[in-house]
Amino acid sequence: MAEQATQDELLIVSSSPHVKTRENTRRLMGDVLIGLAPAVAAAAWLFGSRAVALLAAGVASAVLAEHAVAALGRRRTTVGDLSAAVTGLLLAMNIPPSAPLWIPVIGSAFAILVVKALFGGLGGNFLNPALAARAMLLAAWPVHMTGWVRPFDMAASATPLATLVPKGVAGAPLPAYWELLIGRIPGCLGETSALALLLGGAYLLWRKVIDWRTPAAFIGTVAVLTWLLGPQGLATGDPLAHVLSGGLMLGAVFMATDYVTSPVTARGRLIMGIGCGLLTVLIRLYGGYPEGVSYSILIMNVATPLIDRFVAPRKFGLVRA
Repeated sequence: MAEQATQDELLIVSSSPHVKTRENTRRLMGDVLIGLAPAVAAAAWLFGSRAVALLAAGVASAVLAEHAVAALGRRRTTVGDLSAAVTGLLLAMNIPPSAPLWIPVIGSAFAILVVKALFGGLGGNFLNPALAARAMLLAAWPVHMTGWVRPFDMAASATPLATLVPKGVAGAPLPAYWELLIGRIPGCLGETSALALLLGGAYLLWRKVIDWRTPAAFIGTVAVLTWLLGPQGLATGDPLAHVLSGGLMLGAVFMATDYVTSPVTARGRLIMGIGCGLLTVLIRLYGGYPEGVSYSILIMNVATPLIDRFVAPRKFGLVRA
């Protein structure tokens, strides 16, 4: 009887998931916050207390909105999983340092209340909440969302990307690669220091929080296409300047890799990265706006279910009718 009981315990059938792990949302989001720490420190160093206030406003607004959703629905708050904090921080990092403090407050609230909560909460949203909120802010308050200033002295200035694209600032000097790498350039809070973002990305790869395929395909596609489609003809572009400028690093490492809005298969993630890179280059070189990272990721978010459908793993043992 004892032996029979042991066998019965081994044959217990339950619903998925069948593979257990110690990974959970809080741990993953905590790793993302750690990965963003170098970029946060760089923003504070480059833009001072103004950057700290904007980042804090974004996080606080997202956390309060998340708590408000739970309270209105009479559910246990999910603030502790840190997903709202990540959304608020990423939204604030997509905002210029010259923006007023109410911009990240409205943006983070929109990301949580509209993009996330209305579609069922974490795991139900089909768009990246931070990027969707950025697109809304750019459409509603374009002046505040395109007010670029130089680090340290906060004087108005054009971004390096504006000097690279054909429709940009003619004759404006391009900063040295070293300045692009460390972030001594105008731009959004989280997109200036490529070095800080690369350090954060390396940490996430080491922790196996993100897959290398999407960021590698994204950045590689942008590099190849901007080199081929140069201003002086075929293969005359400056791919390194394009890679280090704008929001490419931030988008490729921290946003295109979002679990909820990106494909689940390895091939799907490669397609996601290539698609984002292609759309980014098209918008940068031929669109009416010098940056295309946010819109490219949002478009590929919408295409993710279609990608997953066509690159699903083959079902062995299936008999076709």
